[in-house]
This record gives sequence, C-alpha cells and structure tokens, in this order.
Amino acid sequence: MRKRILKKKSKTDWAKVDAMEDRNIDFSDTPELDADFFSRAVLRLPEPKAVVTMRLDREVLEWFKAQGRGYQTRINALLKAYMEAHKGKLEDREPDRR
Repeated sequence: MRKRILKKKSKTDWAKVDAMEDRNIDFSDTPELDADFFSRAVLRLPEPKAVVTMRLDREVLEWFKAQGRGYQTRINALLKAYMEAHKGKLEDREPDRR
C-alpha cells in the first residue's frame, strides 16, 4: 500500500492502533451487516474516464503539476465542479456552431 503524505501531523497514536487487537475494538455504534443488507446492496463501479488531448496554458499546467501527484484528477474535479455549478444555465443556450 502506498504511504500517504499528510500536510498536518496526525494526533492519532498509530502505534497504539496497530497494537490493538480486534476484540478490543468498540463496534457498538456500527450495525451488523447481515444477509438482508447484502441482498439489497448494489455494486457501483466508476465509469471509465475518456482519454483526451487538451491544450492548456503552460503556467496552468505547471501550477497543477506543482501541487504533486494526482494533478490530472484535480483538474478533472475542478472541471466537474464547474460543470455541476453551471448545469441548466449552459443547457438553455443555443449550441456553438463553430
């Protein structure tokens, strides 16, 4: 498993958590998952992403890359948030006929 690098130091005593045995974990606030739960469960797989070639300003791309790994995922998330915020607004306009 890949180690995640966190910006803030965790206050969790991970050595204590790692040393804890399963029988000492409090599951009282977690419901038991029974056969009924799994009979109603639905598997939802993420849709595959489309591979595209996009022209970006060099400074924009460099800024995203400077944020570290996952820059393409962050660009996608930003574009998706923009799309969600503008749904309906853009759909009512006439299509661009270039």
